[in-house]
This record gives sequence, C-alpha cells and structure tokens, in this order.
Amino acid sequence: MAPHLEALNHISPDSGHPTVLHPNFNPRIKDWVPPDPLRKAFTPPQDRAFFADPSKKALLSVATAIPLTENIGTLLTGIQLSQLTPTQKDELALLVAERGVVFFRDQDLTTDSQVSFFSHYGILDKHPAQKDVKHVTIKGSSTDWRKDSAYTPWPLAGWHADTSFEINPPSYAMLRMEEHPPVGGDTAWVSGYGLYDALSPAYKTLFEGLHAVHTSRLQYETILDLWGVGPNRPPIDTHHPAVRTHPVTGLKSWNVNEGFVTGFAELKKAESDKLLDFANFHIHSADDNLVRWKWEVGSVAMWDNRVTCHRVIPGKYAPGSRRGVRTTVFGEKREYCFVWWCGELC
Repeated sequence: MAPHLEALNHISPDSGHPTVLHPNFNPRIKDWVPPDPLRKAFTPPQDRAFFADPSKKALLSVATAIPLTENIGTLLTGIQLSQLTPTQKDELALLVAERGVVFFRDQDLTTDSQVSFFSHYGILDKHPAQKDVKHVTIKGSSTDWRKDSAYTPWPLAGWHADTSFEINPPSYAMLRMEEHPPVGGDTAWVSGYGLYDALSPAYKTLFEGLHAVHTSRLQYETILDLWGVGPNRPPIDTHHPAVRTHPVTGLKSWNVNEGFVTGFAELKKAESDKLLDFANFHIHSADDNLVRWKWEVGSVAMWDNRVTCHRVIPGKYAPGSRRGVRTTVFGEKREYCFVWWCGELC
C-alpha cells in the first residue's frame, strides 16, 4: 500500500488493517486552507488547428505518419519537434485533433524548450497541485491501486481527461518522458469520438441531453493525503455537456470520464448511479477505440484532452523510476457550463 496514506495511522485492533475513514475526518484534508482563489471563465486564444492547411503538407512533407490503430493514435517519425516551423506546429495541432494522440520517439526537447514549444498552442495551464505555472512533473503508479482505493477516494488508475473539472479544461497536452523503467508504466488513450460513435442511437440521444458532473474533490483529497502537498485552489464542481462537438473537427465526442465524473445533473440519484456504471463499463470495454503506448526516454505524446481519456497502466517497477514533464494549455469553456463550489462547509 502507498506509504503516505493517513489511513495507515488508524489500524483496527481486530483485523490489523486500516480503518476506512471518510476524507472529512482526515485532518490533512479537513484543516487545509487553499492559498489561491477559484478560477473564473475566460476566452483563450483561438485554437491553432484553425490555422492549419487541411492537407498538412508542410508537416507531412518532412515527417512520416504511421497510424497505430484504426481510430486513434499516430506515430510521426523523421522529425524533431524542436525544429518545427509555426506552420508545421499548426498542422500538428490539427492532426492531434483528428487522431486524438500523436507520438514521437527520440526527441531532443528539454523542459525549457518544451515549455517554449507548447506556448505556441495557447496559455499554459497550472495544475492545482503544483506551484510551477509552466509544467507538471508526472510519475507512475507502482503500488496496489486496487487496495489504495479503499483508503483514498480518487481512482488513481482510472480513465480521465486531465483536470476536466476546470471551467476552462485543457485543450492540448504534451508529456515527454525523462526517466522510465525498461518494462511497465505504459499509458493508454481512448477516443471520445469512438466512444460516442459506439453508442446506440437511443443512448446518443440520452447523453446529448445530459450534463456530466465533473468534480475536483476526489483528486483534491487524494493530493492532500497521498501526495503530501496541499492543492492551490478550493475544490470545484462543474457541469459540462456529456457530449460535446470539437470546435475544429466538428465531430461529436463523448465527454464522460471515470476519474472526475460523479454523476449526471439532470438525473435522480439511482438513475445517475446506474448510468455512471454503464459509462465506466463503456470506457473499459473500448478496446477497438484504444491505443497503448510503450514509453522510452525521449518519447513524447501530444493529445487532445477534449476528445480523449487516458490512464497510466500500473506496474511493479521501482518507485521513482518513472518521471515525465507535462505541459497543457487552456481550452475553451464548454457550452452551458454550470459551476458550484462549497466554501467553509466542505
């Protein structure tokens, strides 16, 4: 089990195992006062994919595109991201929006040059757990996440779209691997386009009429308990359409994920719970809309966070042997977004 869990300080004399505590009884969570205020909605710069030539001739004249599956994931070879022109960067954004995620090997980017490169795509986001406004350090999952989930509320190895609970969730994201074990620590992505297309007509209509309830509370509490740092902002709940239309491709995408969605705003509790069970099953059964990436040092993935979910595959590699740098940029506020948060009564 993860060694930092507060539950390890509360062992049952009968079973010898931790007593399961509601997070609000955890002093690390109950007593934390976030230093920063909640964010307000804003309009980010226009998506760079709007400026791309649909044929992507500038990019594909110097790179070879290799589809990794039918529905999601492309490997680009023959280029260094650090050498791309602004035109090629725009065409890369369009390719990512179309294919969900694009991969690269043996890249020469550093953290500083990655930050500079990704600034082309918009205003760099800031993860609620880290003070650095330019990037986030990403590690792996090498503990028994099934057991940890009994004592910490966030599904650590669950499918998620990064910080989808934000009013302006990230649009594009990039992860570059700096350290990695020889085996294990893969990441998988699922296509939101494919998840939507796989629904029956009746379920497409059902989800198109719903708002998914995205919350930061589960990650907020897990950050405090498991990661040992305090989130910068208070917890937040947002209502985003369960089906959204990509602003560039015009394609409909399923906008529900396991990591941050706790229900559906328009439904009664029992109805919402049952539909959420289906939603999680739908993601986990999406092998025909999935790509799994084996990392190496110098590998890079760039994905569209609006139309994909992803998860790290847990493994038994040595703790601390997996480290990457992630950059994200703010996306557009999703239509009809409703925000509610609790203050002192949380």
